[in-house]
Amino acid sequence: MHRLFVGLRPPAHIRAQLLAAMGGVAGARWQDEDQLHITLRFIGEVDLPLAEDIALALGQVAHPPIDVALSGVGQFDTRGRPHALWAGVRPHDGLASLHRKVDQALIRLGLEPERRAYFPHVTLARIRAGATATERFLEAHAGLASAPFTLDHFLLFESHLGHERASYEAVERYRLAL
Repeated sequence: MHRLFVGLRPPAHIRAQLLAAMGGVAGARWQDEDQLHITLRFIGEVDLPLAEDIALALGQVAHPPIDVALSGVGQFDTRGRPHALWAGVRPHDGLASLHRKVDQALIRLGLEPERRAYFPHVTLARIRAGATATERFLEAHAGLASAPFTLDHFLLFESHLGHERASYEAVERYRLAL
């Protein structure tokens, strides 16, 4: 089985900016440089024939390059407990449009449509129970911003779950073009 998702990798200078912002939260499991991405669509576990069909279907997605910028930080909570810290990405329009096209390509293959609202972001850390100082991190980095940058391709990733963290392998690259 192959655990797949579709995402975008920010350029190296943006990943460096994100890495520099990380730290100061005890109990946080910070992402490393290879894990930094904007998820377009989580697919999940599929067998090899379907993985190959997905790779082909994504090659038919047409979309222009997308200009975005980092914009603030936040956290996802479950029942009042933080479970992830993230960096925002704006504007959302181009990313949401590409998300819809990717989702439609996958639905045509028989996959279930994405049920969650799409919220583009870069996950910075997973928060373990008992973590402290997320509020201080959010306050300290509320103004996180970057100059606009262009995303000119998206990737099909395979996620390999490990004991400490997942590793992501880009298995296919798709150019965004006019």
